[in-house]
Amino acid sequence: MGIEQLSMYGYVSKAEVLADARRYWNPDKTEFWQAEGVPLVVGERSGYGLTDVDGHEVIDVHLNGGTYNLGHRNPELVRTLTDAVQHVDIGNHHFPTPGRAALARRLVEATPGADKAVFGSSGGEAVDVALKSARYATGRRRIVSVVKAYHGHTGLAVATGDPRFSQLFRSDHPAEFTQVPFNDLDAMTTALAGQDVAAVIMETVPATYGFPTPEPGYLVGVKRACEETGTLYIADEVQTGLGRTGELWSVYAEGVVPDILVTGKGLGGGLYPVSAALLGPAASGWLEQDGFAHMATFGGAELGCAVAAKVLEITQRSETRDNVRRRIAQVAAGLAELCAELPHTLTGIRQKGLVIGLEFGATGAKPVMAELYRQGVWAIFSTLDPAVLQFKPGLLLTEPETDEILTRLRTAVRKVAAHG
Repeated sequence: MGIEQLSMYGYVSKAEVLADARRYWNPDKTEFWQAEGVPLVVGERSGYGLTDVDGHEVIDVHLNGGTYNLGHRNPELVRTLTDAVQHVDIGNHHFPTPGRAALARRLVEATPGADKAVFGSSGGEAVDVALKSARYATGRRRIVSVVKAYHGHTGLAVATGDPRFSQLFRSDHPAEFTQVPFNDLDAMTTALAGQDVAAVIMETVPATYGFPTPEPGYLVGVKRACEETGTLYIADEVQTGLGRTGELWSVYAEGVVPDILVTGKGLGGGLYPVSAALLGPAASGWLEQDGFAHMATFGGAELGCAVAAKVLEITQRSETRDNVRRRIAQVAAGLAELCAELPHTLTGIRQKGLVIGLEFGATGAKPVMAELYRQGVWAIFSTLDPAVLQFKPGLLLTEPETDEILTRLRTAVRKVAAHG
């Protein structure tokens, strides 16, 4: 199938694709993956499998940040999209449609505290909506996020993140965007003390930072501090939501009802981009005052709404939830065994359901990533903590498939350990 994929776009070799990627797309990123030993040019993909155009097959436990929670080209989602395109297109963002209204209702009903849904086409866009809504509701400008945060690359979202992403484009605004260390409740309380903060925004488990997990009571304490200072709490569930921790939204298991919740990535099932900011009553007032205040041509595209509604249905099925619980236990047991065997290489496990960060001490995560790729598994290092490997098994994996992933991981870690 690799040859067919190449010829579809007029190429005869993988080398030609890489040459054009360097020249016309993204030279730095293209060279980076070649140098790191992950020379992947994705061709055929199905379920949790990816095949390079050169024929190398891997099991995907990166999932593009959770975009493929339900697998690549999930047959139910493909049928849903195919059926929808017989009747609708992206639609017109100005007008109500059955699909858009139905998805908004389902999302609000599935999200305690939510009142309205505003749609986008990416997580960053939905974060921008969340931040604008918080500023509207509070009349304040300042936003607090955590050190090493990541909330996307769009206008406001990028300013909440790590300086690596904000400074390059002169998007860092220290007077308006403050960062405090994760799990430091005292620092957060101090940041909010001036009662001039519109919102605190946090991923429930910060993904690009390597999935450090919230300490018991931390998120509850942050929410309490927000309530005491008139600050809104925004839960960024773009990567950690949609069933990955065993709950539809992970923040509720921490005892927190956010004022705004953001979802994206997996909501479109990897077939059509769709995201949403789910606004509580305090944040949604602008929709009553001026519904034209935020517009997005592709936000809530009707094709995307059809796919997203099916994603929610599959994710909320009892059999899916049961499977996730079994996979969580299976993966936890396998990782514990590996850590006990090679404690000086696999130095720590950060697990919240199927949101997992694997800590590698002296070697860092990149050698493990490269060896895993050779063994037939694709997992990515954490951009803002290269010692940690992001390890995100899919929600619909079977027991044998999960065993195979763990076997290949064990082989890869052993090989890295043997070479020091």
